[in-house]
Amino acid sequence: MSINSALLAGVSGLAANSAALSAISQNIANVNTIGYKRSQGEFQTMVNAQNQGAGYSAGGVMANTRNFISQAGQLQRTGSSTDLGISGAGFFVVTERAEGLTPADTRLFTRAGAFRVDEMGYLKNTAGLYLQGWPVDSDGNINADPSDLNRLRSINVGTVGGTAEATTRVQLNANLRSSQEVSAEALAVTTAGPNAYDPATNSMAMWDPELGTGVKPDFELTIPVSDSKGGQRSLAVSFLKSDTPNQWYAEIRAIPEGDVVTGAGLNNGQLRSGIVAFTQDGRLDVPAMQALGAAALFDDPENASLSFGASDSGAPAAGEFRWADELGIDNQVVTFDLNASAGGLTQYDSASVVQATLTNGTAFGNLTDIQIDDQGSVTAIFDNGVMRRIAQVTLATFPSPDNLTAVNGNAYSVSQASGTYNLKAPGSGGAGFIGASQLEASTVDLSTEFTGLITTQRAYSASSKIITTADQMLEELLMIKR
Repeated sequence: MSINSALLAGVSGLAANSAALSAISQNIANVNTIGYKRSQGEFQTMVNAQNQGAGYSAGGVMANTRNFISQAGQLQRTGSSTDLGISGAGFFVVTERAEGLTPADTRLFTRAGAFRVDEMGYLKNTAGLYLQGWPVDSDGNINADPSDLNRLRSINVGTVGGTAEATTRVQLNANLRSSQEVSAEALAVTTAGPNAYDPATNSMAMWDPELGTGVKPDFELTIPVSDSKGGQRSLAVSFLKSDTPNQWYAEIRAIPEGDVVTGAGLNNGQLRSGIVAFTQDGRLDVPAMQALGAAALFDDPENASLSFGASDSGAPAAGEFRWADELGIDNQVVTFDLNASAGGLTQYDSASVVQATLTNGTAFGNLTDIQIDDQGSVTAIFDNGVMRRIAQVTLATFPSPDNLTAVNGNAYSVSQASGTYNLKAPGSGGAGFIGASQLEASTVDLSTEFTGLITTQRAYSASSKIITTADQMLEELLMIKR
């Protein structure tokens, strides 16, 4: 009977609008949930097969819930460097536990990026889910695979210890006075006098004003050097004016001399000795030093370097050197830039002076901050200025993200309808960028939800009216017999 089908249509209307009300209630309850994606009840008609001459049979309505997971929320600034938002497509990969993961453990996907460092140093969001990423090896490389979740690791910033960097480069900006008077020891070199300067027997490294030994340098500068452990070492570069125009004798030595062990031909901590030549306009004369060969401080000033052997590298050969045993430090190559375009080593007729000594390398430093850039690189910042990349945040994209399955904790799992994941670095392959110190707001619009609440309530009332009207009609039908 058509009245019965009307009753059933009214019941379906009540059920459908109840489902729509549930979706609205869920949205309103999560209006302040970070990264929440609104859902909406969408209706579709149900049509019954009709038999000719039997009257019309109402089918009613059915509600399906549509999730707007791909809809992006606004990014809002926060004060924490570990708060992360995504500008564009993609989801953070998270797990329910940080360590001991196996291929059987569930991987979830979320846009809720309110991560904090837990007691073990892992990044965990407010739902207790741990952030995953590609680890960075000791050489700074990432072993990424867009389809292998097992290569991901829980990002841990608590295990990052202090760090130091050895000095590898020195740039000297200094001037030697061209009118410097030639000392008696330098003059005696050409005459083979008894007090003649000699880097092996009467050197600047031997200079001791109290004992009156060695040769006093005309000018000397000190270079700070960091070793492989972040310890501070010092090198001295001494200069003595030669009686040959535009030439200076030079020696490089370690201070104190006990910091190094030297081979034959080097004494009193000497590392290198030779001649430094200048052009007539006061610049370093590279061709002249190359022509001097072994007699020059560096036979190729444009590739000047000192090679320190490690403390445990054994006895050095003639002309070579290593760090002292008790230091217990690694080998080290220090390159000298003597001919920089802005300065370098010069010889002008002004006071001998050091304008600047520029070195890289740092002393030991402690972790002070963790920064994450827009491409997901997690970088440890130390108080000595060193920055170390420790991980790469990974984003997962899907062919149909709106069909992911919602789970507790404002996260999602893969479904057959969503398609499989693709792991990408932020900003590549269609994945969005990371917004550090930002969180994605809920996509719920209260004005829209309250409007839907009103219309759903009215639709529910209308469906109930169908039932009461059909009931009255059936009652009238029953009263015909009376």
